[in-house]
Amino acid sequence: MPDLTERLARLIDTSGPISVAHYMAEANAHYYASRDPLGAGGDFTTAPEISQMFGELVGLCLADLWVRAGAPGDAAYVELGPGRGTLAADALRAMAAARLRPAVHLVETSPVLRHAQGERLPAAQWHDDSSTLPTGVPLLVVANEFFDALPVRQLVATEQGWRERLVVHEPSRFRPVPGPPVGSGAIPARLRSAPAGTVLETSPASVAVVRQLASLIAASGGAALIVDYGHAATAPGDTLQAVASHEHADPWISPGERDLTTHVDFEALAEAASAEGVKVLGPVPQGEWLKALGIEARAGALARNAPARAEEIAAARDRLVAADQMGTLFKAMALVAPTWPDPAGFA
Repeated sequence: MPDLTERLARLIDTSGPISVAHYMAEANAHYYASRDPLGAGGDFTTAPEISQMFGELVGLCLADLWVRAGAPGDAAYVELGPGRGTLAADALRAMAAARLRPAVHLVETSPVLRHAQGERLPAAQWHDDSSTLPTGVPLLVVANEFFDALPVRQLVATEQGWRERLVVHEPSRFRPVPGPPVGSGAIPARLRSAPAGTVLETSPASVAVVRQLASLIAASGGAALIVDYGHAATAPGDTLQAVASHEHADPWISPGERDLTTHVDFEALAEAASAEGVKVLGPVPQGEWLKALGIEARAGALARNAPARAEEIAAARDRLVAADQMGTLFKAMALVAPTWPDPAGFA
């Protein structure tokens, strides 16, 4: 039995059920601290690992925005959950072509991934969370598949009203069960009379991060690009899922040994950001966004320079933009300082 499974089981057995958010936070903290989960030999593959085109277009989007904002010389590039540093390396290479060479700040807690990032980005500065990011300088922020891994509360409708789901331990697995009642203020008005069994997920952790970023951007300039999978408007549903070795897995066994994620609620993030005074653009489908940024032209240029890889490049483009792959489920949203122009791709 893995150490984390033993520890959580002992905690529940001695102190009582824990929240879904507690379970998810503990599981993902252990998971990311103990391995590199990316690529063919890991558990999943993200957009920047599929093709350099993704990071390059992100970098060009931010560089174009920076130029149109007057090219402030002290801008900082910030990435939340930067994986192996692949996206940052591609984005910064594209930025340099536009004469933008910002300081690099990475929000990462995993020692394994920090090591991988350091090999690609030796001049980077690392942060455990967004609270220590620089102030007084424009921030060019990227968060790709970051918010989906932050813990969520799960609220469930019962015949007796809405309750928070708690996690109990059984001999071979963990299991969510209805727990204490929650106030109606936690439930959107349109969902308060939902039928029994309806699940609503909220992420106070995600809201806190967005508010922190939006506050910094509103005060000092810049923008944040958030790319993730989820729904544009708050919607009910149990979206907690696990993946291991590129296959769906049971999220309620072997915590810390598989990646746990949920669908991002872009409406909730937008409301939190707007409250801090930034402009919110999107979300728009990832496929439409990348096409607007020029992925077709970039794919063509790469294929002309490497004809032997033309099919591989086309397949990677399709994986990023096709509606039946990442193009629709994944979405992009921008948070922009009120005095800055709008980034490309959100018209």
